[in-house]
Amino acid sequence: MPQTNTPSRERLDLLSRLYPSRSAAFTEIINLRAILNLPKGTEHFISDVHGEYEAFCHILNNCSGVIREKIDILFESMDSKEKDDLCTLIYYPREILRKFKEEGRSTSDWFRTNLEHLVGLAKYLSSKYTRSKVRKALPRDYNYIIDELMHAQAGEDNNRQMYHSKIIEAIIDTGSAHHFVTSLCFLIKRLAVDHLHLVGDIFDRGAQPDRILDLLMNYHSLDIEWGNHDILWMGAACGSEACIATAVRNNVTYGNYKLLENGYGISMRSLALFAHKFYKFEERSHRIDKAISVLVLKLQGHVIRRHPEWGMNARLLLNFVDYEKGTVHLGDKVYELNTRDFPTIDPSDPYRLIPEEQALIDELKFDFLHSVRLQRHIDFLYQKGAMYKAYNGNLLYHGCLPLNEDGTFAVIECQGERLGGRAYLDYLDKIARNAWFYKRQEDLDYMWWMWCGARSPLSGRVIKTFERAFVSDKSAWEEPRDPYYDLYYRADICEMILAEFGLDPSQGHIINGHTPIKVKQGEKPVRAGGRLLVIDGGFSEHYHKTTGIAGYTLIYNSHGLRLKSHLPFKGIEDALVHNSDIHSSSEMVEIFDKRRMVADVDDGCEIRQEIAELMDLLQAYRSYAIPERSAPPPALKI
Repeated sequence: MPQTNTPSRERLDLLSRLYPSRSAAFTEIINLRAILNLPKGTEHFISDVHGEYEAFCHILNNCSGVIREKIDILFESMDSKEKDDLCTLIYYPREILRKFKEEGRSTSDWFRTNLEHLVGLAKYLSSKYTRSKVRKALPRDYNYIIDELMHAQAGEDNNRQMYHSKIIEAIIDTGSAHHFVTSLCFLIKRLAVDHLHLVGDIFDRGAQPDRILDLLMNYHSLDIEWGNHDILWMGAACGSEACIATAVRNNVTYGNYKLLENGYGISMRSLALFAHKFYKFEERSHRIDKAISVLVLKLQGHVIRRHPEWGMNARLLLNFVDYEKGTVHLGDKVYELNTRDFPTIDPSDPYRLIPEEQALIDELKFDFLHSVRLQRHIDFLYQKGAMYKAYNGNLLYHGCLPLNEDGTFAVIECQGERLGGRAYLDYLDKIARNAWFYKRQEDLDYMWWMWCGARSPLSGRVIKTFERAFVSDKSAWEEPRDPYYDLYYRADICEMILAEFGLDPSQGHIINGHTPIKVKQGEKPVRAGGRLLVIDGGFSEHYHKTTGIAGYTLIYNSHGLRLKSHLPFKGIEDALVHNSDIHSSSEMVEIFDKRRMVADVDDGCEIRQEIAELMDLLQAYRSYAIPERSAPPPALKI
């Protein structure tokens, strides 16, 4: 007999607890059918923020320009300065209200005007949501009043208009206007974007990934696709010594001592004392840089030697150094090193840690494992993150899907299994979660490998740690990449990848980060005829000179997909004083012939399943197979 999707008796019993009567069941069916015909919510895609808190905060606040676009539509007659003022108020309500109070500018008229504007904008943005969903987004303390303001309509005798005006008057008279302004500003941002996708690399380079994570932990709806810099910090928080040393080195390189010491309580004192005890000061190579780089190379060597199956023995470069001549043999060339100061390396056993190095990594490991704030942030990354995400027909991942030169999926040896494509990413996702829960050495080693392995989907290139630290000749720094990065310009390759994840190759898109788009050199973010979009445009300040812009973001709403390219942000203080915004340009990637509704996306599939189950429950009530838990209202007697 053919299988049916009819819910079991147990499932119907559970549903009856939520919907205890026929009226409750059909009311919910009506509600769900109505939701299917609403426009899909706006999705906001961001990638490779790399600790740039102020720029990220601003992009999050202005919703990649969505707020300004809505203001331009709704308030056509408003002049540009008024629009700028309103935008800045929405982005930074607390700061603006504090500033205006100090300057004596927060008058009753100012509050009245801005409350009217904010209510109008919130009402406009709420039009694609059910009233129930909007109510849930309202701040608890003021939800009734804001709900009344947003749904006041002008009647024939103008009573509702008067009612609306009296509410605003009372808000101002009671001295609570600043609370309502702040609440409305947060509501507007909440309604402007329904869901956020962060496609990897929160950590490293910039100084404040911790503050970015604090922001994200309070965001209403999001997912995170892990990047290689994220997996490095995740491995460090799990206790991988190679990841810990590498994370410290990255932050030493970029001078982010405050993140380690103030942000996460990881002391750099012992590292500084160790470096000054053993290493010489040299103009081209500073003590702490050398000390932590050598420790990284030794610990990475331990991991590589434990895993010959990875084929990484060629990266055991301390074996190829001539310590007397100060040179290293790389491939068929010999390169001069920028230092001969390697006091902790025994040429006969270069990967052995001296006692002081072992004591240093033991202390750092203790600090990483016992940093309450870091552990909380990493736990959040595990809760909200994954190796990839298939969402509303699109495939999101940070780095690559390893491929062979001929375009087929690379097959990788994974603890006795040979895996490629989606199965390979699923396997690594499981390994990452095992590392967090069980702390087994095998899984911890994989966390380091995911950070830098040439066949890792988060890296996809050979990371030249030794060369960048100790070889001045930059020709040695070139990092060979996975064939994926040459093949992802082809539509057939991208369609093959989309099909591998069960998505429609003719409709879906791959949203990719990891590799900054060099706009100055003519590179474009749209590849494979629109099937793949790279949205790493160089968010990090360190990339601005190379890329020529300050990042890409992507907006996917009911009308289509738009890429937004952003110029560098001058800072929050400049925004507060001069109303400066991130200047963005917009490029339509795809315009839909027909507006996409909730029925057309993932939520619609779930809602249709709910409706089908509720219809079965309704039938069970009508046939008395399941008793109603509350009596129906008595029939009217005519």
